[in-house]
Parts: sequence; C-alpha cells; structure tokens
Amino acid sequence: MASARSLDPASLAAEVRGPVFLPGRDGYDVERQGFNTLLDHRPRLIVGVTGTRDVVAAVRFATAHGLPVAVQATGHGAAAPLDDAVLVSTRRMTGLRVDPHRRTARIEAGVRWEKVIHEAAAFGLAPLNGSSPLVGAVSYTLGGGLGVLARTFGYAADHVRAVDIVTADGVPRQVDAEREPDLFWGLRGGKGNFGVVTSIEVGLVPVSRLYGGTLTFAGASAPEVLGRWLEWTAGVPEEMNSSIALVRLPDDPGIRTELRGRFLTQVRIAFAGPADLGAALVAPLRGIAPRVLDTVAEMPYTDVASIHADPVRPYSYHERTMMTRDLDQDAAGVLLGVAGPGADRSLGLVELRHLGGALGRAPAGGNAVGNREARYCLFTVAPGGPRDGRGHADDLLLKRMRRWSTGGRYLNFLDASATPDDVRAAYAPGTYERLAGLKAAYDPDNVFRLNHNIPPAVRCAVAR
Repeated sequence: MASARSLDPASLAAEVRGPVFLPGRDGYDVERQGFNTLLDHRPRLIVGVTGTRDVVAAVRFATAHGLPVAVQATGHGAAAPLDDAVLVSTRRMTGLRVDPHRRTARIEAGVRWEKVIHEAAAFGLAPLNGSSPLVGAVSYTLGGGLGVLARTFGYAADHVRAVDIVTADGVPRQVDAEREPDLFWGLRGGKGNFGVVTSIEVGLVPVSRLYGGTLTFAGASAPEVLGRWLEWTAGVPEEMNSSIALVRLPDDPGIRTELRGRFLTQVRIAFAGPADLGAALVAPLRGIAPRVLDTVAEMPYTDVASIHADPVRPYSYHERTMMTRDLDQDAAGVLLGVAGPGADRSLGLVELRHLGGALGRAPAGGNAVGNREARYCLFTVAPGGPRDGRGHADDLLLKRMRRWSTGGRYLNFLDASATPDDVRAAYAPGTYERLAGLKAAYDPDNVFRLNHNIPPAVRCAVAR
C-alpha cells in the first residue's frame, strides 16, 4: 500500500474540476460524513467529483497508488469503514432530466429522490422511490430498491434502462441491454461492486396521486393490529402496498405532540388506485382498535414521504433484515415477544413490509435482484454505537424468527455488521456465482471492496 508521503494530491487536483480534501484540511470532516453516522470514516483523501471526467481521474489515481475506491452520495447505507481509501463523493453530481414522452428520467449519482419526485410530478409521473426522499436515487436503485409502490410496479432496479459507469480500469462505459448486457444484468442488484456509477436512466410510472398515509394505534394494540394485518395482506390486490411498524419515538419537539415519546403501532398505506376503492380496502383496519392518528387519505404523490415519516437529521443506527415466508399467528407472537409492548426498548423500529405482487416477477432478461419468492421483509433499526459480545434485541429477534425465514436478506437493509454470508444471502446461489464472475472480469483486484462486497470469483475459489 502506498504511504501518505508517496501520494501526490496536487497532481490529482490539477486533473479534476471538483475539490480534493485531505485529512486535517478544511472541508474534509464535513465531506466524509454520511447520514448514518455509525461509522467514523477516515479516507486517505476525498474527491468531490463533478462529472465523469473527475471520476475517471479519481479511479486511475487510486489504482495507480494501490488504494481502494469508495463511493458516497448521501451515506444512508454505512456498509463498511471507508478508511485509507480514495473516497469519491458524488453529492455535486445533481443533474436530472425527465423525458415525459418516454416516461424516463436520467439521474446523476448525487441526486436525491426528493428532486426526482418533484420534477417527475410536473408531468404526472412518479419514480419508484423508497420511503425516505433524502436517500440517493442511484445507490438505492442499484441495491434493488424496495419502494413505496413495490408490490404494484416491482423493484426500482427492474425499471433501469441504462447505466453510465467508470470501471476499475478507469474506463467510462455506457451499459444497457445491448451494450455489455452481462454487466447491465449485474449492476441492477449488484450495487457498487463493479465501479462508480455516474448516472442511470430509469422508467417512471403514471402516478400523480395516491390513497395513502398512516394508521397509528397505541402500542398496547400491537397484538390485535399485527394479527389482523397479517390476515388482511393475504387478500389485497397488487395496487395495495403496506407495512406494519412497531415504533418507539423519541421525545423530540420535531415530532407531533400526540406521538412524541410513545411506543406505537403503525400501519403504513400506499394504494395506487382509486381513492374510494382504497378506502374500502382500508376500512377493516380502521376498526381494529382506537386510532391515535389517522392520516390515510387521497394525497398528491409529492407528499409520499409523509407515509413513513423517516428521520431527516443524520444519526447513528444499526440495521438488520430478513426475508420471510408467509407469517402466521405463531410468528406474530414470537415477534411481539421481542419487540412488542413491554419488550426491549433498544429497538427503535421493527417493520414488516408486505411483498409479493410485481416483486415476484423479474423483468425481461432478468437482473441480479434476489429473493423474489419472499412474502415479507423484516427490517429493524436500533440506536448505533459500539457493540460488545452480548446479545442485542435485533439479533435476538432475527434468531427467533429464523423458522419463518427464506434464508434471504435484502441488500439495502444490511449495515456494516453484515457478514459475507449475509451478502451472499441477498442473491440466489447461481446469481451470486455469476456476479462473482463479473467481478473477476471488471474488478479482478477488488478495488471496489468497501461495500457489501462480492469478491472476484478466483478469490472465492481460493477461500474455499
């Protein structure tokens, strides 16, 4: 590995339009921080790239000095410490163009979903964004993209039409179903393993309004609400997207008074159909128990972030995930025993997202997204911080729910504690081996390894 003295940042700075940040210099500490502050990243240097040419220069500089390349837009998914790396910070790449005739959007690497939602709405269109509008659109999509309308339209990765990428050899490539189709297949689900993606072209959907919002019940109603919700999801159409969450909200002035500092049970609704039909479908849920708050109503798609009301300020958190089969009342009892009323308060959020529908159908030609047979995605969030060898509530929950697991994981909900087996479980076995082969072809030295890494196939074979 190159020493700090052997690096010549001035030569890199002369090649790029964006800023180059060094440890101890102005701007470095601000630039290295992501939304999830769980990890204290210490890259060797940071390049605030402004376009493809800057990315090419950064990648070639890193490989010439034997350094790994890391990529960060918003930093919601802290996958690994970005230490001793050349960090490519894409937050300045904010180009976006919506084509209403083709129903597509060309999205640069630093664009957040909030911008795409806003621009697409002008034409009565919507992207397949996630629950938080502050997440980077590109990295979210490359990891699969389990969005608000996922049962209706599938994974966000299923709607990618083209990708611009700079691979480990420093070559910019335009990739789609005709040009380098194998790489195109792997990028849609393989996330950041094959290079720095500078932009993607995605399809948009003709949605301008939703019947959606949140039914909030007291935490004590969790057993009744969870049991009924599981029964209810068995019969709803693909247009109905929902999740149930057990939430422990902080006593924060930014939270509504009636919710602040409470343990609550929430059903999140996003129905992509007529409001009257949505109301009829939701009616049985409204009668389960008294509601603390009911915001489910017809809304413009631009208000979609209000459904989950994800945090807007950076903080430190751990994420865990498990893909499951159909869940019965025994499963509900096990879940509530760990995360329900009176249980461990270290779990800030436990959410079950209803899968199925379009999520179970791969796009023409397929892609790398796995676990399409799963019926629910179990997702937990717990406060961040050092972890010792003692058991933690999120780990205990996954252990006790194992009998209902498909064995799969959802890549975007894995944090820095994810093991190689966790990453492998995000894919079908044959898919993982194919991805490892692509890695050997496009990144044989594993330059892009500070992520949920898929090692090159040769190294996989040696490890066995």
